[in-house]
Amino acid sequence: MDPQKLKYFREILIEKMNQILGTAEKTMNQLSQEGTSFPDPLDRALTESSRSIELRTRDRERKLLQKIIKAMKKIEDGSYGICEECGEEISEERLRVRPEATLCIKCKEEQEKIEKQFGL
Repeated sequence: MDPQKLKYFREILIEKMNQILGTAEKTMNQLSQEGTSFPDPLDRALTESSRSIELRTRDRERKLLQKIIKAMKKIEDGSYGICEECGEEISEERLRVRPEATLCIKCKEEQEKIEKQFGL
């Protein structure tokens, strides 16, 4: 992949990383500022449910952040945009949609088919 395209994808990855880190910081501030005293059990249940959903979302973002960091390392070592399964190039269209992708669409579809078949 040419240096100009690598720069383009690096910028996208950095932007995604900054968005995730900003959201995580806001969440931490909100969670630390929330009171823990709830006279009404329904208020407490609603708050705990919302907090649980928020934490699950942040966990998914944490995993995405790890993938973004991995993609940035691949840009540095020259292996970005190469499918980890078959060694073919990942299409630019796929990388525009998921710049942290490590599998070409064919290998990703096969992986999902196997996961669905075995309930993984």
